[in-house]
Amino acid sequence: MSAADALAALPLFPLRAVLFPGGRLGLKVFEARYVDLVSACWRERQPFGVVCLEQGQETGRGAVALEVVGVLAHIDAVDSDRPGVLQVRCTGGQRFRRTAAPTQLANGLWQAPATLIDDDDPEPPAADRLATVEALGQAIRKLRSIGELPMAPPLRLDDAGWVANRWCELLPIPLAARQRLMALESPAIRLQLVDEYLRGKGIVS
Repeated sequence: MSAADALAALPLFPLRAVLFPGGRLGLKVFEARYVDLVSACWRERQPFGVVCLEQGQETGRGAVALEVVGVLAHIDAVDSDRPGVLQVRCTGGQRFRRTAAPTQLANGLWQAPATLIDDDDPEPPAADRLATVEALGQAIRKLRSIGELPMAPPLRLDDAGWVANRWCELLPIPLAARQRLMALESPAIRLQLVDEYLRGKGIVS
């Protein structure tokens, strides 16, 4: 399957979560339809689209409402410690915007046509955001010291979009706000909003 074919009918994995470009995602997959999806994408070396659920459940076949903007999930590894259950590790890639309503196939999987959104242009953080950058560096060092690093290398503390995305993953913000931040096209504005939140909570000064 070509990349163009994949985007014409991008397979979607709805989650009550928001994946960011460069972020890490671990999935425990046991529903047959998603086991089939992961197996096919792993075999064909194709990503699938992670999209946040506005309404509905991750499992089952009830009515759902899916966000318009999502992120491609590239599979890094697939393990199975028991039949019918997959442990999947993914890295967030490029954002996409679906261009039509999603459709549900006979096997229960969702798909939709989509177009890719350009990656954030590399942009250094503004001078008045450097406290937020340093605070992220401190958080990363602490996470490394306890063996946890929920982000894929390389670390890019000199890039406003990357810094904003990593803070969005770490902060306990509502799901809808996390989705809006991910979908923002301006990395500088995304970092500005994160900076304002951190200052409002007294995390940076």
